[in-house]
Amino acid sequence: MNQQQINNPLHGLTLETILTRLHEHYGWDGLYQRIRVNCFSNDPSIKSSLKFLRKTQWARDKVESLYIDTFT
Repeated sequence: MNQQQINNPLHGLTLETILTRLHEHYGWDGLYQRIRVNCFSNDPSIKSSLKFLRKTQWARDKVESLYIDTFT
C-alpha cells in the first residue's frame, strides 16, 4: 500500500489541513479569485467550505490541484 502513495503529494494530508494552508497563504479573496466557488466569497469559513468541498468532487479536485501547484 505504501508503494502506491510514494508519489502522492497529498498523502497524509486532510482536506482541512489543505484548506487551512491555502487560506493562510491566499486568504478568502485570493482563493475565490483562483477557484470560483461561492463558499469562498459568501460568508466564508473553514467549516462551511469543508462541508461544500466534501460534497462536490470537482471543487475538491481544484482545491487539491491548487495546493499541489502552490506548495510543491
